[in-house]
Amino acid sequence: MTATLIWIFVALVAIGLYLSWTAGRLDRLHVRMDAARAALDAQLLRRASVTQELATSGVLDPAASIVLYEAAHAARQAEEEQREVAESELSQALRAVFEDPQQVEAVREAPGGESAARELAEAVRRVPMARRFHNDAVGAARRLREHRKVRWFRLAGHAPFPLAFEMDDEPPAALVERAS
Repeated sequence: MTATLIWIFVALVAIGLYLSWTAGRLDRLHVRMDAARAALDAQLLRRASVTQELATSGVLDPAASIVLYEAAHAARQAEEEQREVAESELSQALRAVFEDPQQVEAVREAPGGESAARELAEAVRRVPMARRFHNDAVGAARRLREHRKVRWFRLAGHAPFPLAFEMDDEPPAALVERAS
């Protein structure tokens, strides 16, 4: 009788430790996901800010300046539920303006244009990496949250279900190739 109770106690402690370890792992994944989202937000903000600076610098023709400024402004001001669409539209505007390598060269030849083009190229190159890190963290958290033990014992607590950030983040080829 005593041996059975000891084995039951040991099994319950082992299960408790395993569940505690799983909950800690899930918490670390949520922290990693939050940090990745903050890095993504910073890169998106940097891209929009650099785009706005370039659009107001007078280096581009007026039509291109207006297109870029409005897209960057919309991306910076977008509500969370419209953010992916606004950021995708900024990517499309950047590709439309910088699809022609001659446009990139015209920007580089203007006073201060070389550094502005280099900064924009760095910003548009970092967005896909930040988004990939965020979506990888989201995927890891989702996979763990889908396990039965996590659902049955409610190890995720009240944390919202993680969502990937889906957007068009293809950089303008002419801008990125020249900066490489």
